[in-house]
Amino acid sequence: MTVRRSTAALAAATAVLCTAAAPAAFADDASPSASASPSVVIPSGLYGKTDPTYDGVWRQSLALLAQDTVKVAPAAKAVDWLTAQQCANGGFASFRADASKACDAKTMFDTNATSAAVQALVALGGHDDTVKKSTDWLKSVAGKDGGWSYVPGGPSDANSTAVVVGALAAAGEKGDVVDKAQGVLLSLSVPCDDASGAGAFAYQPDKSGKLFANAKATTGAVLGSLGEQLNPSKGDKDPQGTGCEKATDPAGAAHNGSAYLAGQLSKAGYLKSTLPGSTDKPDYGNTADAVTALAADGLSGQAQAPLAWLEKNSAAWAKGSPAAYAQLIFAAHATGTDPKDFGGANLVEQLNATGPAPQTAADTSSASKKDDKDSGGFSVWWIVGIGLVAGVGIGFLMSARGRKNQG
Repeated sequence: MTVRRSTAALAAATAVLCTAAAPAAFADDASPSASASPSVVIPSGLYGKTDPTYDGVWRQSLALLAQDTVKVAPAAKAVDWLTAQQCANGGFASFRADASKACDAKTMFDTNATSAAVQALVALGGHDDTVKKSTDWLKSVAGKDGGWSYVPGGPSDANSTAVVVGALAAAGEKGDVVDKAQGVLLSLSVPCDDASGAGAFAYQPDKSGKLFANAKATTGAVLGSLGEQLNPSKGDKDPQGTGCEKATDPAGAAHNGSAYLAGQLSKAGYLKSTLPGSTDKPDYGNTADAVTALAADGLSGQAQAPLAWLEKNSAAWAKGSPAAYAQLIFAAHATGTDPKDFGGANLVEQLNATGPAPQTAADTSSASKKDDKDSGGFSVWWIVGIGLVAGVGIGFLMSARGRKNQG
């Protein structure tokens, strides 16, 4: 569910000063190629070369999950870097420059980073204790309604709740905790009689309780409502029917959300940015996430045009960003597209080149396409923000874990 996150620091400050949780959203239009601050040392086990302060754990987790998705065994030191970021209580911050220092009351815990780390570590296997500590922590910081905010303690939002549901699903959690969380997502589904946003998900209700359609929230909430992780396989639903019908359960809300996304994508072939001054520009990351969500819900046909647009136009946006490459790999995987030949680009090789060399990469060349097809590997399968009140609660000025975030 990116690359996500832009200036998370602003969000963190907002959470502290305003006691409001910073929202998480799937990627935005900003290019994820900002350079790291001269004072920031990029750890040797970390993927990406940009400042990891606000997205280190997030982008590492997406990179490792994407590698596992395409059957690449990541470098041991890359996995070790991620596990070392966990605090004693099981939560993860966005990034800890010195993981040898214990987390304390000043540590800004990040439910989205924690959830992404859980998904990656479950996929890789062999990290049961780490995963259990994280899922226990996530459950302990759920809101009274059963949802989550980006920073624990704030009102639940669709994006954070969705990515936590994906983590719990990955870890095999079932029952009341997941049911309540999906109920929160259902409550954020915009009614079908809303002319402008029928079927979409809102990020949060506004002060009056009204729900406003938000494409970023919708891409995440579709997966969360389906109980899917960030790297789902193609759904097996009947692809017929893209209208909005009153949702009485999470699956129905997910399908309404997919129908909304399909309608938005049909207008230009991509989703547009909601950032101030950029509203006419493409939102590459959220378009990739929308493709993934559509395919997971069984609407692969509606995903083809935006997928083709990404194959043609996303290279400059994704350049050098492990999280962006991961998002594109997830979109390719969900639609049964070969990520080693994505508009002529080998996304797997590009991802691997952003960090320590993986343990196994023999299957990342185009020459292995036949084996991948025969094995079924590719035949099937939010960013913190403040200040923009466009039906997004406190809004999104952070996308793609943004200017500093992706890399």
